[in-house]
Amino acid sequence: MSAPDPPSSADPPSSADPPSSADPPSSADPASSAGRALRLFVALELPDAARAALVAFRDAAADPEVWRPVPDEALHLTLAFLGRRPAGDVTVVSSVLREAGEVAPRLVLGDALLLPPRRARVLCASLEDPDGSLMDLQSRVSDELTAAGVYIPEKRPFRAHATVARLRPRARAPRAVDAAPEPLEFAGGPLTLFESRLHPHGARYEPLERVNLR
Repeated sequence: MSAPDPPSSADPPSSADPPSSADPPSSADPASSAGRALRLFVALELPDAARAALVAFRDAAADPEVWRPVPDEALHLTLAFLGRRPAGDVTVVSSVLREAGEVAPRLVLGDALLLPPRRARVLCASLEDPDGSLMDLQSRVSDELTAAGVYIPEKRPFRAHATVARLRPRARAPRAVDAAPEPLEFAGGPLTLFESRLHPHGARYEPLERVNLR
């Protein structure tokens, strides 16, 4: 896979990037990364049907001359972008996620979004939270990561979205998007800690911990 979306409110400088492999291991040994800082974020992975709907939206809305598409396997919903953290924090974050994750939030694909609104750099699909279960999960994860000393919450309110494309260098983003995702309803998950590894052709995401939700 490759890199992530920026922080929860806009698009973590990583959350829209794709993971390092199509089928990476469910967990990683933090000791293997000892001695270096890791670029970390927490996200909800998406089921195949939701990814397919996002891919269809991306392909309809993202002019390849303007936008660099996010790879199919990298599509996700970022809950918290932690930034560069010591490798030892992986154990702390993993413990928080195992405690925080229980019920899979009910989500619905919403409208197209250009973020940030004034000078857009990413093309996204909003994610609606009809029963508040996503907000409950994101707040719980954010609060517990903050209490554990591994996360500084953003000042901007959380805005649920999935990034599908990033603006190409020197390209100008359109003012509006003529396509919209299928209004698909689905359950999100697993709840996953990703490492975002930067590469010349984009970041790659490697899952370090997965918590299945029910």
